[in-house]
Amino acid sequence: MNADTYKDFAERYDLSFGQFGEHDPQGVEFYRQLFAETDIHSVLDCACGTGRHLELFHSLGCEVTGSDISEAMMAQAEKNLAEHGLEIPMRQADFHDLPHYFDRRFDAVVCLSAIGFMPDETECLKAFKSMFEVLRDGGLLVLTAMPTDRQWKEKPRFHLVTNTRDFSRLFVIDYEEHAARYTILDICHSEERGELKVWSAELQVFLPDAQERLLKAAGFQRVDFYGSFDFTPYNKEISDSLIAVAYK
Repeated sequence: MNADTYKDFAERYDLSFGQFGEHDPQGVEFYRQLFAETDIHSVLDCACGTGRHLELFHSLGCEVTGSDISEAMMAQAEKNLAEHGLEIPMRQADFHDLPHYFDRRFDAVVCLSAIGFMPDETECLKAFKSMFEVLRDGGLLVLTAMPTDRQWKEKPRFHLVTNTRDFSRLFVIDYEEHAARYTILDICHSEERGELKVWSAELQVFLPDAQERLLKAAGFQRVDFYGSFDFTPYNKEISDSLIAVAYK
């Protein structure tokens, strides 16, 4: 596997998300309704990061499995889950080759905020085929990605993600032809701690048209796009979120 790009970021990754185990109610209801309507009981989070969604899916009564290519992120996930008394199976795995790591089929696979790390459409298609292969017939894949069409058109330079009394996180975004480099400035400004940490990553841009084309090439029968977790249909002109649900 490649060098762990999250090695220096995993420990503070969660700082802008609130307490572990706390979730946006709209997001919780989205998954609750989606999973109920499609008879989802087993879920693989194939880019599980620090485990926040593993805890969420477990709270919905699902049989949950996690995987991630980053050893550092998985170590943080294990710590987070242990602190909440949860034992959820996880393994280090590359989502380009999930059948190599899992010899079973899942009702759902989720891949959240991760497809941008694939360098091009060839690698993206390979990953989508891998996810397709570990889904049962009739199963579904949930993707989230950034930017949206609106964000890609407007190209905002700065995005203040979090600004609390003790901590601020700022995205500084540089745009290229088919990618965006996110430089993340984490600023601790409490009485006990004052420091600046910087981390950056280049994300390839896969807008809905490209996602749908690649997902169908991978074998998925239908793809629905939403602009928020309230099931509002995606709108290229106004949506600030990009959520895809692909059906096998």
